[in-house]
Amino acid sequence: MSIGPDHVAPDALVGIPRQRTNAGRWVADGWSAFRDSLRAQGVGLLEDAATRGIFATDAGGTAYGLPHGVVIARSAAQISSLLKAAQTHAVPVTVRGGGLTTEGESVAYGGVLLDMTGMSNVLEIDERALTVRTQAGIFWSALAERLRRQGLDYLSAPLNLTSSVGGTLGVGGIDVNSPHLGCSADQALALQVVTPTGEIVECSDTENATLFQRVILGYGQFGVITEATLRVRRYQPLRMRYFYYASLRAAIADLQMLDAEEASDYSGILTMMDKAITLLVAFDSDEKEARFERAFLSRLHGAGEFAFAVRTAIFYALRPWRWREALYLYRRKSVLFPEFRRPEFHRGGKMHDRTVVFSRAVWKHWGRRQMVIPDLATSAEKFIEAVERGNEVCRRYFPYYTLYCVGIKLREDHRTHYELSCIPPDARGRAYGCEFEPMLGDAVYSRDTLQSFKNEIYDVGVALGASYYRFGGMMKGYIRRVFGDQLVEHHLTMKRAADPAMILNRDVVF
Repeated sequence: MSIGPDHVAPDALVGIPRQRTNAGRWVADGWSAFRDSLRAQGVGLLEDAATRGIFATDAGGTAYGLPHGVVIARSAAQISSLLKAAQTHAVPVTVRGGGLTTEGESVAYGGVLLDMTGMSNVLEIDERALTVRTQAGIFWSALAERLRRQGLDYLSAPLNLTSSVGGTLGVGGIDVNSPHLGCSADQALALQVVTPTGEIVECSDTENATLFQRVILGYGQFGVITEATLRVRRYQPLRMRYFYYASLRAAIADLQMLDAEEASDYSGILTMMDKAITLLVAFDSDEKEARFERAFLSRLHGAGEFAFAVRTAIFYALRPWRWREALYLYRRKSVLFPEFRRPEFHRGGKMHDRTVVFSRAVWKHWGRRQMVIPDLATSAEKFIEAVERGNEVCRRYFPYYTLYCVGIKLREDHRTHYELSCIPPDARGRAYGCEFEPMLGDAVYSRDTLQSFKNEIYDVGVALGASYYRFGGMMKGYIRRVFGDQLVEHHLTMKRAADPAMILNRDVVF
């Protein structure tokens, strides 16, 4: 293990208290009475140190905390009893699915940690209506496997398929088919939700619509999702094609052109710094791919892999002082690209298990001891500027980093449905998002350095009137600057009405 270059002074974070990275621990007033109440109702509460320690941090590895106890979710009725007792005794409850938050949003700083993975069953598949009813603690990988047995597939899911369905619906969920199908949350037709005061409610766009609108992309503030009815589709293998660029601007322009023309079924950009930029384009049908070749292929500015490799080799041959960077790119390509082309998941030139390929390939090579992924979400018109400015921030702070860019097809009612969310209010038709992820490897950076890096990314968002995918953690201090006091106070008023003791997922947004 090595220590990262911490060039940020301890006093560099004026106005951003450290507690926004690691929240203050709850002092446990009323814990004994709360514990007795749960036990009287038959709710299992695990208080041993080994169990609590399992949940001490999340995927980011920058925030640490311990709950006083852990409850494994078993049913909506059990969660209802838990939340009613938590309201009575003012005990905070932190909900955790896959634990893939990066700054402690699913880490409990005292109180109860509710582990949703105990509710991981698929309840019903309707092949005729193309819907599935599932418990919300299930991981997308398990749901995909269950659907595949009946020739079905999810529509849109996060790249890391060890995310839980409920957690994803609460934050959005972005995939390489989001430019054409929307975010994962848009696939939800109905939910079963346990409110912060313990009511078990069915909700949808037509039944208890206000609750449905607040829970979807609500960052866990207005209820615990226990079941979800999702739209699904017939399974289709896909054919993936890659185009390589040395210019972010050119790659983004091509991405947005393809999205606007509905020229593909999947699209996104994945980079190694700003030197190797890959436009991913994929198709569910031979007809769609043939149309792409006829009408759009000649309009792309990217090169094939061989031509790009020759161009890159010449670039670094003329700059021998940058050999370390060239070596990094070569090694990265050597280990990452084969993961996208593993022969056991490809037949006849088509990818037959994208659930394995994307999840394994992307996350196997990204996560390490620490991980931070600040992001920006903007309208299509602002996106190129946002990515270029964010890229400059990455370049100043870290020797190696990656960018992931993708579009999100929007609901027609997104401005009211997703008020306080990653969807920027000025977007029309599609929004675009970019994740900026430093490749930290085994180096360890102080939270001050990581906070300062993220502040600069978030400052770009404030300047452009953008939004952000991840709330909480280091970003919490920006929520009012981004959304304005009026909107934040409106949602805070709704939160206090729904959650009088303010116990559910506190310190994420409010």
